[in-house]
Amino acid sequence: VQSPSQEDPREKEMATHSSILAWRTPPPYAISCKGQHSISYTLSRNQTVVVEYTHDKDTDMFQVGRSTESPIDFVVTDTISGSQNNDEAQITQSTISRFACRIVCDRNEPYTARIFAAGFDSSKNIFLGEKAAKWKNPDGHMDGLTTNGVLVMHPRGGFTEESQPGVWREISVCGDVYTLRETRSAQQRGKLVETETNVLQDGSLIDLCGATLLWRTADGLFHTPTQKHIEALRQEINAARPQCPVGLNTLAFPSINRKEVVEEKQPWAYLSCGHVHGYHNWGHRSDTEANERECPMCRTVGPYVPLWLGCEAGFYVDAGPPTHAFTPCGHVCSEKSAKYWSQIPLPHGTHAFHAACPFCATQLLGEQNCIKLIFQGPVD
Repeated sequence: VQSPSQEDPREKEMATHSSILAWRTPPPYAISCKGQHSISYTLSRNQTVVVEYTHDKDTDMFQVGRSTESPIDFVVTDTISGSQNNDEAQITQSTISRFACRIVCDRNEPYTARIFAAGFDSSKNIFLGEKAAKWKNPDGHMDGLTTNGVLVMHPRGGFTEESQPGVWREISVCGDVYTLRETRSAQQRGKLVETETNVLQDGSLIDLCGATLLWRTADGLFHTPTQKHIEALRQEINAARPQCPVGLNTLAFPSINRKEVVEEKQPWAYLSCGHVHGYHNWGHRSDTEANERECPMCRTVGPYVPLWLGCEAGFYVDAGPPTHAFTPCGHVCSEKSAKYWSQIPLPHGTHAFHAACPFCATQLLGEQNCIKLIFQGPVD
């Protein structure tokens, strides 16, 4: 998701709440009034608090969620770990909310973007039911959390080659920042973090419980390697004519457009040691571990996989040469990009976290989660 520029004004405007209406019975008009944005907090079967919102000419609102209805600007589906093709696996029950979150961007410099949990539906309403976590703040305003929550992590040092992982927080419906709940859908909220805000930064990660989004700013993307730069790096590696140290045949990374097709000259690597070879069908240590091979160069046993050049430029933190591969998927990128993503704990399920390849979402394994590749140059 890229923050909008000044040349992209949108006519969807939202601002802060203007009034609070308390109902002892289900609200008869706020839910059905299509011209008024509102958030309904159901406290009991007989009591609902409705917070009305008004238009703001200085901001634009963008909504993210699983729904394909018109209020959703960015439709998000569940990420299949390790899947190269969305047709290979189907989600039986999604954990992403239909109206997951909304991002409000200032129309004026510095174009600040703020994230809020939950999005407005086709009736311009947000409903928090009886079982949803909700409360009244000391200033009298209502607030709450969505069922599976919206988590945000801001990297320390920005999204650069010096970046370090930040701390995962949960964002409330009104945009306050809280520590994580004990489990993803627990009714008890975390502690309020008054020193942090819901302002998105370059490199912020947004987790919607089923998909994780990377927020890049226009300025951040300006300093990011381009698709042409990655293609130039691919051609530079191939021009060096790396060879298989056993078969002595020349290896070449395939075109980025053919990333799902394993080609004859494609480099393969032993991910326990990093030695790069051409494909061969020997070195198996057992019939039970079909992917466990013994490297003929150093006798190290480990996964033996084809290498793929990571083609999404927005994931790179620098413009360095592709020298490292993620384990066990074999996606290749620069050293600093590989080491950055290798130490990012991404939410998984209701309470687990693990590092994953940014290019295919495969859970990373091994001591470092990535390995330095060892290429052999031409013998002539």
